[in-house]
Amino acid sequence: MKAMINERVILAGGSGFLGTLLARELAARGCEVIVLTRKPSTRDGRIKDVLWDGRTLGAWAEQLEEAHAVVNLAGRSVNCRFTSANRREIIDSRVNSVKVVGEAIQRCARPPGVWVQAGGQAIYGDEGEGRCDEGTPSGEGFLVETCRLWEKAFNESPTPRTRRVLARIGFVLSDSGGALQKLAPLTRWGLGGRVGSGRQYIGWIHAADMTRILLAAIDRAEMAGVFNAAAPNPVTNAEFMRQLRGALHRPWSPPVPAWAVRAGAWLMGTEGRLALTGRPCVPKRLLDSGFKFQFQNLHDALKEIYPLTGK
Repeated sequence: MKAMINERVILAGGSGFLGTLLARELAARGCEVIVLTRKPSTRDGRIKDVLWDGRTLGAWAEQLEEAHAVVNLAGRSVNCRFTSANRREIIDSRVNSVKVVGEAIQRCARPPGVWVQAGGQAIYGDEGEGRCDEGTPSGEGFLVETCRLWEKAFNESPTPRTRRVLARIGFVLSDSGGALQKLAPLTRWGLGGRVGSGRQYIGWIHAADMTRILLAAIDRAEMAGVFNAAAPNPVTNAEFMRQLRGALHRPWSPPVPAWAVRAGAWLMGTEGRLALTGRPCVPKRLLDSGFKFQFQNLHDALKEIYPLTGK
Protein backbone atom coordinates (compact mmCIF):
# COMPACT_ATOMS: atom_id res chain seq x y z
CA MET A 1 0.00 0.00 0.00
CA LYS A 2 1.38 3.40 -0.94
CA ALA A 3 1.74 6.22 1.57
CA MET A 4 -1.37 8.39 1.58
CA ILE A 5 -1.48 12.10 0.79
CA ASN A 6 -0.37 14.33 3.67
CA GLU A 7 1.40 11.55 5.56
CA ARG A 8 4.66 12.78 7.07
CA VAL A 9 7.96 11.07 6.28
CA ILE A 10 11.16 12.08 8.06
CA LEU A 11 14.46 11.86 6.16
CA ALA A 12 17.43 12.07 8.50
CA GLY A 13 20.50 13.07 6.53
CA GLY A 14 18.13 13.56 3.63
CA SER A 15 19.94 16.42 1.91
CA GLY A 16 22.42 14.09 0.18
CA PHE A 17 22.23 12.32 -3.16
CA LEU A 18 19.88 9.48 -2.19
CA GLY A 19 17.83 11.60 0.18
CA THR A 20 17.18 14.18 -2.52
CA LEU A 21 15.88 11.51 -4.92
CA LEU A 22 13.69 9.93 -2.24
CA ALA A 23 12.33 13.28 -1.02
CA ARG A 24 11.33 14.22 -4.57
CA GLU A 25 9.46 10.94 -5.06
CA LEU A 26 7.68 11.15 -1.72
CA ALA A 27 6.62 14.74 -2.38
CA ALA A 28 5.27 13.69 -5.78
CA ARG A 29 3.12 11.11 -3.99
CA GLY A 30 1.65 13.84 -1.80
CA CYS A 31 3.63 13.20 1.38
CA GLU A 32 4.87 15.90 3.72
CA VAL A 33 8.66 15.41 3.72
CA ILE A 34 10.79 16.62 6.62
CA VAL A 35 14.52 16.63 5.84
CA LEU A 36 16.74 16.65 8.93
CA THR A 37 19.93 18.47 7.96
CA ARG A 38 22.81 20.43 9.47
CA LYS A 39 22.34 23.20 6.89
CA PRO A 40 18.63 23.93 6.45
CA SER A 41 17.51 25.96 3.45
CA THR A 42 14.16 27.37 2.40
CA ARG A 43 12.24 25.08 0.06
CA ASP A 44 9.00 25.30 -1.84
CA GLY A 45 6.28 22.71 -1.89
CA ARG A 46 5.95 19.67 0.35
CA ILE A 47 9.62 19.35 1.36
CA LYS A 48 10.81 21.18 4.48
CA ASP A 49 14.27 21.34 6.04
CA VAL A 50 14.62 21.09 9.83
CA LEU A 51 17.86 21.61 11.74
CA TRP A 52 19.55 18.73 13.54
CA ASP A 53 23.15 17.90 14.41
CA GLY A 54 22.89 14.13 14.00
CA ARG A 55 23.82 13.33 17.57
CA THR A 56 21.60 15.15 20.12
CA LEU A 57 17.89 15.45 20.69
CA GLY A 58 16.30 18.77 19.81
CA ALA A 59 13.15 20.36 18.49
CA TRP A 60 13.50 18.19 15.38
CA ALA A 61 12.42 15.12 17.39
CA GLU A 62 8.86 16.50 17.60
CA GLN A 63 8.51 15.84 13.87
CA LEU A 64 8.60 12.08 14.49
CA GLU A 65 5.39 12.11 16.50
CA GLU A 66 2.67 10.38 14.43
CA ALA A 67 4.96 10.26 11.37
CA HIS A 68 4.30 7.60 8.76
CA ALA A 69 8.00 6.71 8.53
CA VAL A 70 11.53 7.79 9.36
CA VAL A 71 14.40 7.01 6.98
CA ASN A 72 17.95 7.49 8.26
CA LEU A 73 20.53 8.01 5.51
CA ALA A 74 22.98 10.01 7.64
CA GLY A 75 26.69 9.27 7.54
CA ARG A 76 29.91 10.95 6.44
CA SER A 77 31.12 9.84 3.03
CA VAL A 78 33.86 7.20 3.03
CA ASN A 79 35.32 8.81 -0.09
CA CYS A 80 38.26 10.32 1.81
CA ARG A 81 41.64 9.38 3.23
CA PHE A 82 41.28 7.13 6.23
CA THR A 83 43.14 9.32 8.69
CA SER A 84 42.46 8.82 12.39
CA ALA A 85 40.23 11.91 12.45
CA ASN A 86 38.28 10.85 9.35
CA ARG A 87 37.84 7.31 10.68
CA ARG A 88 36.34 8.67 13.89
CA GLU A 89 34.00 10.95 11.96
CA ILE A 90 32.91 8.19 9.58
CA ILE A 91 31.97 5.92 12.49
CA ASP A 92 30.56 8.59 14.80
CA SER A 93 28.35 10.13 12.11
CA ARG A 94 26.68 6.77 11.57
CA VAL A 95 26.48 5.43 15.10
CA ASN A 96 25.42 8.70 16.73
CA SER A 97 22.67 9.38 14.19
CA VAL A 98 21.22 5.90 14.70
CA LYS A 99 21.28 6.23 18.47
CA VAL A 100 19.57 9.62 18.53
CA VAL A 101 16.90 8.60 16.00
CA GLY A 102 16.19 5.54 18.13
CA GLU A 103 15.96 7.68 21.25
CA ALA A 104 13.58 10.09 19.53
CA ILE A 105 11.33 7.22 18.42
CA GLN A 106 11.29 5.75 21.94
CA ARG A 107 10.07 9.08 23.34
CA CYS A 108 7.12 9.31 20.95
CA ALA A 109 3.62 8.75 22.32
CA ARG A 110 2.64 7.77 18.75
CA PRO A 111 5.89 6.61 17.11
CA PRO A 112 6.51 6.29 13.36
CA GLY A 113 5.12 3.19 11.71
CA VAL A 114 8.47 2.16 10.24
CA TRP A 115 12.16 3.00 10.64
CA VAL A 116 14.21 2.41 7.50
CA GLN A 117 17.93 2.49 8.25
CA ALA A 118 20.81 2.66 5.76
CA GLY A 119 23.65 0.18 6.09
CA GLY A 120 26.60 -0.77 3.91
CA GLN A 121 27.51 -3.78 1.77
CA ALA A 122 31.11 -3.27 2.88
CA ILE A 123 30.16 -5.34 5.93
CA TYR A 124 30.97 -8.46 3.84
CA GLY A 125 34.58 -7.35 3.37
CA ASP A 126 36.62 -8.20 0.28
CA GLU A 127 34.63 -11.30 -0.53
CA GLY A 128 36.14 -12.33 -3.86
CA GLU A 129 33.88 -14.41 -6.08
CA GLY A 130 31.58 -15.89 -3.42
CA ARG A 131 28.05 -14.49 -3.63
CA CYS A 132 27.02 -12.39 -0.60
CA ASP A 133 23.41 -12.64 0.50
CA GLU A 134 21.96 -11.37 3.75
CA GLY A 135 23.15 -14.46 5.63
CA THR A 136 26.81 -14.19 4.60
CA PRO A 137 29.16 -13.56 7.58
CA SER A 138 30.93 -10.22 7.82
CA GLY A 139 34.56 -9.81 6.76
CA GLU A 140 37.51 -7.87 8.17
CA GLY A 141 38.87 -4.34 7.96
CA PHE A 142 38.01 -0.76 8.85
CA LEU A 143 34.92 -0.49 6.65
CA VAL A 144 33.65 -3.84 7.92
CA GLU A 145 34.01 -2.68 11.52
CA THR A 146 32.27 0.59 10.65
CA CYS A 147 29.30 -1.33 9.25
CA ARG A 148 29.24 -3.66 12.26
CA LEU A 149 29.10 -0.73 14.68
CA TRP A 150 26.47 0.97 12.52
CA GLU A 151 24.21 -2.08 12.58
CA LYS A 152 24.94 -2.76 16.26
CA ALA A 153 23.65 0.71 17.14
CA PHE A 154 20.48 -0.01 15.14
CA ASN A 155 19.95 -3.42 16.72
CA GLU A 156 20.47 -2.01 20.22
CA SER A 157 17.94 0.82 19.78
CA PRO A 158 14.70 -0.94 20.74
CA THR A 159 11.57 0.48 19.11
CA PRO A 160 8.97 -2.26 19.70
CA ARG A 161 6.06 -0.28 18.25
CA THR A 162 7.93 0.57 15.04
CA ARG A 163 8.67 -1.85 12.20
CA ARG A 164 12.37 -1.86 11.26
CA VAL A 165 14.16 -2.35 7.96
CA LEU A 166 17.91 -2.16 7.30
CA ALA A 167 19.03 -1.68 3.69
CA ARG A 168 22.66 -2.54 2.94
CA ILE A 169 23.47 -0.09 0.16
CA GLY A 170 26.36 -0.36 -2.26
CA PHE A 171 27.23 1.14 -5.66
CA VAL A 172 24.30 3.37 -6.68
CA LEU A 173 24.28 4.45 -10.33
CA SER A 174 22.97 7.84 -11.42
CA ASP A 175 24.02 10.85 -13.46
CA SER A 176 23.16 13.14 -10.54
CA GLY A 177 25.43 11.70 -7.85
CA GLY A 178 27.22 8.66 -6.53
CA ALA A 179 30.31 6.91 -7.87
CA LEU A 180 29.63 7.69 -11.54
CA GLN A 181 30.32 11.36 -10.89
CA LYS A 182 34.03 10.47 -10.71
CA LEU A 183 34.15 7.37 -12.89
CA ALA A 184 32.40 8.87 -15.91
CA PRO A 185 34.79 11.84 -16.33
CA LEU A 186 37.82 9.57 -15.92
CA THR A 187 36.42 7.26 -18.57
CA ARG A 188 35.81 10.16 -20.95
CA TRP A 189 39.46 11.21 -20.45
CA GLY A 190 40.68 7.77 -21.54
CA LEU A 191 41.23 6.44 -18.00
CA GLY A 192 38.41 3.92 -17.99
CA GLY A 193 40.41 0.71 -17.89
CA ARG A 194 39.99 -2.06 -15.37
CA VAL A 195 41.27 -1.28 -11.88
CA GLY A 196 43.92 -3.53 -10.37
CA SER A 197 43.19 -7.17 -11.21
CA GLY A 198 39.69 -6.21 -12.35
CA ARG A 199 38.35 -9.34 -10.66
CA GLN A 200 36.84 -7.53 -7.67
CA TYR A 201 33.06 -7.47 -7.85
CA ILE A 202 30.74 -4.46 -7.82
CA GLY A 203 27.29 -4.84 -6.27
CA TRP A 204 25.62 -2.07 -8.28
CA ILE A 205 22.05 -0.75 -8.40
CA HIS A 206 20.33 1.89 -10.51
CA ALA A 207 19.20 4.89 -8.46
CA ALA A 208 15.60 4.41 -9.61
CA ASP A 209 15.55 0.88 -8.14
CA MET A 210 17.30 2.10 -4.99
CA THR A 211 14.53 4.64 -4.48
CA ARG A 212 11.90 1.98 -5.17
CA ILE A 213 13.45 -0.28 -2.52
CA LEU A 214 13.28 2.48 0.08
CA LEU A 215 9.67 3.19 -0.88
CA ALA A 216 8.83 -0.51 -0.64
CA ALA A 217 10.43 -0.64 2.82
CA ILE A 218 8.15 2.23 3.85
CA ASP A 219 4.98 0.82 2.28
CA ARG A 220 5.12 -2.93 2.70
CA ALA A 221 4.19 -4.09 6.19
CA GLU A 222 5.74 -7.52 5.59
CA MET A 223 9.22 -6.09 5.01
CA ALA A 224 11.39 -6.27 8.12
CA GLY A 225 15.04 -7.02 8.89
CA VAL A 226 18.11 -6.83 6.63
CA PHE A 227 17.97 -6.50 2.82
CA ASN A 228 20.80 -6.20 0.30
CA ALA A 229 19.98 -3.19 -1.88
CA ALA A 230 21.71 -4.46 -5.01
CA ALA A 231 20.68 -5.49 -8.51
CA PRO A 232 20.48 -9.27 -9.09
CA ASN A 233 23.53 -9.40 -11.39
CA PRO A 234 26.79 -8.06 -9.88
CA VAL A 235 29.74 -7.74 -12.26
CA THR A 236 33.50 -7.63 -11.94
CA ASN A 237 35.31 -4.31 -12.08
CA ALA A 238 36.72 -5.24 -15.50
CA GLU A 239 33.23 -5.90 -16.87
CA PHE A 240 31.80 -2.78 -15.25
CA MET A 241 34.47 -0.56 -16.81
CA ARG A 242 34.06 -2.28 -20.20
CA GLN A 243 30.34 -1.56 -20.20
CA LEU A 244 30.83 2.00 -18.93
CA ARG A 245 33.28 2.67 -21.77
CA GLY A 246 30.68 1.33 -24.19
CA ALA A 247 27.93 3.51 -22.73
CA LEU A 248 30.16 6.58 -23.05
CA HIS A 249 31.34 5.64 -26.57
CA ARG A 250 34.97 5.51 -25.57
CA PRO A 251 37.55 3.09 -27.00
CA TRP A 252 39.65 0.64 -25.06
CA SER A 253 41.56 2.14 -22.14
CA PRO A 254 44.72 0.72 -20.58
CA PRO A 255 44.32 -1.11 -17.27
CA VAL A 256 45.28 0.79 -14.14
CA PRO A 257 47.69 -1.23 -11.94
CA ALA A 258 47.08 -1.35 -8.21
CA TRP A 259 50.06 0.88 -7.37
CA ALA A 260 48.76 3.58 -9.73
CA VAL A 261 45.29 3.32 -8.19
CA ARG A 262 46.76 3.89 -4.72
CA ALA A 263 48.89 6.80 -5.90
CA GLY A 264 46.01 8.41 -7.79
CA ALA A 265 43.65 7.95 -4.86
CA TRP A 266 46.13 9.63 -2.55
CA LEU A 267 46.38 12.60 -4.91
CA MET A 268 42.58 12.79 -5.07
CA GLY A 269 42.24 12.66 -1.29
CA THR A 270 40.68 9.23 -1.07
CA GLU A 271 41.59 5.55 -0.52
CA GLY A 272 42.67 3.12 -3.24
CA ARG A 273 41.16 0.19 -1.37
CA LEU A 274 37.68 1.53 -2.20
CA ALA A 275 38.32 0.60 -5.84
CA LEU A 276 40.59 -2.42 -5.29
CA THR A 277 38.21 -4.43 -3.12
CA GLY A 278 34.69 -5.63 -3.80
CA ARG A 279 31.94 -8.09 -3.10
CA PRO A 280 29.29 -9.72 -5.33
CA CYS A 281 26.17 -8.88 -3.33
CA VAL A 282 22.84 -10.36 -4.36
CA PRO A 283 19.36 -9.26 -3.16
CA LYS A 284 18.10 -12.67 -2.05
CA ARG A 285 15.52 -11.41 0.42
CA LEU A 286 14.17 -8.77 -1.97
CA LEU A 287 13.76 -11.35 -4.72
CA ASP A 288 12.15 -13.79 -2.29
CA SER A 289 9.69 -11.03 -1.29
CA GLY A 290 8.62 -10.54 -4.92
CA PHE A 291 10.37 -7.21 -5.52
CA LYS A 292 10.70 -6.55 -9.26
CA PHE A 293 13.79 -4.69 -10.44
CA GLN A 294 13.41 -2.21 -13.26
CA PHE A 295 17.11 -2.59 -14.14
CA GLN A 296 18.39 -6.13 -13.69
CA ASN A 297 21.46 -5.92 -15.92
CA LEU A 298 24.18 -3.29 -16.11
CA HIS A 299 23.80 -2.65 -19.84
CA ASP A 300 20.20 -1.47 -19.46
CA ALA A 301 21.03 0.61 -16.40
CA LEU A 302 23.88 2.47 -18.12
CA LYS A 303 21.85 2.89 -21.32
CA GLU A 304 19.14 4.68 -19.31
CA ILE A 305 21.68 6.93 -17.61
CA TYR A 306 23.68 7.70 -20.78
CA PRO A 307 21.21 7.42 -23.68
CA LEU A 308 22.49 7.48 -27.27
CA THR A 309 25.08 10.26 -27.05
CA GLY A 310 26.87 9.01 -23.92
CA LYS A 311 26.85 12.52 -22.46
